[in-house]
Amino acid sequence: MPIIKPISDLRNKSNEISDIARTSNEPIFITRNGEGDMVVMSMAKYSQLELKIDLISKLATAQASYAAGDRGRSIATVMNDVRARMHESS
Repeated sequence: MPIIKPISDLRNKSNEISDIARTSNEPIFITRNGEGDMVVMSMAKYSQLELKIDLISKLATAQASYAAGDRGRSIATVMNDVRARMHESS
């Protein structure tokens, strides 16, 4: 269930809003004059969202590359490269 608060709560009860954002780990929708105005969320939730956006962007790039005919590298080649890097760092 979404958490919806009026903008007056953001002004008058900012500590409470902050606590809700951190403990619920969900965005809080702030309304102004009964309509959506902004979203408040914890830094942890925002960081998770940024990571998801970055992953989706990388997947979209890979999908476009595959659609254009690039078949990438085989898993065997990738694993050999990983093993070589592990041995280099040892």
